[in-house]
Amino acid sequence: MLSPENKMKNVYCIAGLGADEKIFSHIDWPEDVEVHYLKWVLPRDNEPIQDYARRMSEAVREPDPILVGASFGGMMSIEISRLIPVKKIVLISSITHYKEVPRWMRVCGKLKLDYLLPKRNMQKLLPLKIFYPVQNYFLGAQTPEARKMAGSYRNSVNAAYLKWSIHQILNWKNKDIQVPFVQIHGNRDKLFPISYVHPAYTIDKGGHFMVFQQAGEVSRLLNDVL
Repeated sequence: MLSPENKMKNVYCIAGLGADEKIFSHIDWPEDVEVHYLKWVLPRDNEPIQDYARRMSEAVREPDPILVGASFGGMMSIEISRLIPVKKIVLISSITHYKEVPRWMRVCGKLKLDYLLPKRNMQKLLPLKIFYPVQNYFLGAQTPEARKMAGSYRNSVNAAYLKWSIHQILNWKNKDIQVPFVQIHGNRDKLFPISYVHPAYTIDKGGHFMVFQQAGEVSRLLNDVL
């Protein structure tokens, strides 16, 4: 039972690229937290990330929420925090500014290689099983359950959304965060290597999928920082 002075904290979770709330399904949330999930919406043609963030923020109903973002969801949390009052941001397997984007991604962005991706019928490319081991390697999807979930996301992600999201990641220009934040990162993250980031908390042997695969360790940290 919560005491009167311990009010419920409203936490809004944003999953990573192409993912949904199931990525947080193994998290053991503190008892004083009410969890909500912000769902991705389809982007409009050439929509700036700031405009997209504004549309996502319209689903936030409670004042001064805590935003918990995994991977691209963390980047979107930062963009939303510029538009509405936010108490805190917790970044999991995510980055804080453009200098934490790996160099190879920035090069791809400058070369506009994402424009080579088709807007439609991308599912015909994504499910090619020959690429699964490489994709799972970068995601850090090691367990059968994690690999199954990664495969489900690959086969169901909307092509236009995926192309838009990749473009936003490769060309992200953020330079700072204007609200308090906590960054939790794994030292074996292949997508956003820890050599580029300076997290407050590091999870040993944690990969990009650690919010799902190492949910116990992530949960303990969330209990401390929320």
